[in-house]
Amino acid sequence: MDNTSKNWLSIKLHYFAPFEGTRPLILVIRLDQCARRGCYPNRHRETPAIDAATHPTKGYVTFLAGSGDYVKGVVGLAKGLRKVKTAYPLVVAILPDVPEEHREILRSQGCIVKEIEPIYPPENQIQFAMAYYVINYSKLRIWNFEEYSKMVYLDADIQVYENIDHLLDTPDGYFYAVMDCFCEKTWSHSPQYSIGYCQQCPDRVKWPAEMGSPPPLYFNAGMFVFEPSKVTYDNLLETLLITPPTPFAEQDFLNMFFQPIYKPIPLIYNLVLAMLWRHPENVELEKVKVVHYCAAGSKPWRYTGEEANMDREDIKMLVKKWWDVYNDESLDFKGEEGVAGEEAFSKPSILASMPEPAVSYIPAPSAA
Repeated sequence: MDNTSKNWLSIKLHYFAPFEGTRPLILVIRLDQCARRGCYPNRHRETPAIDAATHPTKGYVTFLAGSGDYVKGVVGLAKGLRKVKTAYPLVVAILPDVPEEHREILRSQGCIVKEIEPIYPPENQIQFAMAYYVINYSKLRIWNFEEYSKMVYLDADIQVYENIDHLLDTPDGYFYAVMDCFCEKTWSHSPQYSIGYCQQCPDRVKWPAEMGSPPPLYFNAGMFVFEPSKVTYDNLLETLLITPPTPFAEQDFLNMFFQPIYKPIPLIYNLVLAMLWRHPENVELEKVKVVHYCAAGSKPWRYTGEEANMDREDIKMLVKKWWDVYNDESLDFKGEEGVAGEEAFSKPSILASMPEPAVSYIPAPSAA
């Protein structure tokens, strides 16, 4: 064994067990080499001087594929960000199959449209929790958007109800996201679901001692704060080639890749709707800034109220809230608005609001 072997990190991915009754995958990642090669952003990286008024170095980004109705979600997101007076642009990473009609709609709403090529995982290795998850690996292309020093990624079924520009001022060198919930049936393939363990309430059902340490903290990849980097992008694609696909596709992959530098942020920045009935004690709805309409039947543009939990009053209220933004013509892009300007809102310290005693944060590896 060479002298660097002791610096390897073996991550036992409990949440990567493909299906109940199968053994979890164990991936050995050379994090010492990753750090030297720049897999993770250098928190002290210098950025070139750019005129922020005409070329913002920060921004929001979402992802769109196909000719379906998710374009409505992106339009709603663009208008929502405009309503909360963001100082930054919304970039839409689109696949080639997005029709020109939808591209024009996005441009008319002030979005920066960037076409990307799809990314597919190694073939025929495992089925996904949802068949359409496979296309989500294409989201990895956003790490190639080096014209931006930091970005907030938002799924198209997300709406922003309060300004979150301060997330773009978080310290560099980390990957920020909200912890996920393991209680829905989409997690039925996992040991967590079988045991009844959830990181949102780890003391309710404790992780069995005979199974070793609890799984690493696991985030929902519908919203995250990241630093675009060509070096990180290249390493993501290289790692993908040797990583067997797993049920939650790119979400599992991103959790594996960024686990050493992941920092949880409060759930007000990505309220997964299942939290309303799975962990209501953790939710202060009036404080939530970002709502993720990812529960079955909750997409506002498809909402019927017929699916499980969709007849709840809080769900009805949140669906109406989304439509109020979408239908507000005063929020349409006027064509004269700049993306930079003085912000008329306070920037609370995101780090101060983190539950420090409950989470052990891991410093970013040195690139030296």
